[in-house]
Amino acid sequence: MKYLDQKIAGVKLIKHEPFVDERGSFTRTYCKNIFNSFGIEKNISQANLSFNKYNLTLRGFHYQEEPYSQARTINCIVGSIYDIVVDLRKKSKTYLKWISFEINDTDNISIYVPKGCANAFLTLKSNTICNYFFSSDFYPSAYKGIRYNDPLFGFKWKKKPKYISKKDLSYSDFKVNV
Repeated sequence: MKYLDQKIAGVKLIKHEPFVDERGSFTRTYCKNIFNSFGIEKNISQANLSFNKYNLTLRGFHYQEEPYSQARTINCIVGSIYDIVVDLRKKSKTYLKWISFEINDTDNISIYVPKGCANAFLTLKSNTICNYFFSSDFYPSAYKGIRYNDPLFGFKWKKKPKYISKKDLSYSDFKVNV
């Protein structure tokens, strides 16, 4: 695995190196020791699979507040996504800044999102499947969200989202606590 640091501290693209032979390929998507050696949260407490029937389905932005914040690793195992990560760590140099990535089922790339950041993705193909590994459990009382078109951030989506849950549309404008 190769780890590529990004403009937001702690966010990494993970380039997997599959073993390929006449049968197909085998790819390691997680290794506790390798994650640890690159300063990545090595604990996995929960894994989720997201099946997205339609192209232009939007999921997110989701995160959990302290002390229950979660790091996550996102893999696109079928299809393609455009993912945005936003830094919500008040002491970070990139607080309220965001970056975007496009990953798919053939590029062997995962996105690592550190604690204190939120992410959302837009499917770029129908029947897209993503796998998430979370560093801690889900706590409904700590769960928060940001609307995909919140004016504070000025998110630029690759295409206009078409399918969004009522919950993801219901978030109020993000308020900066000083």
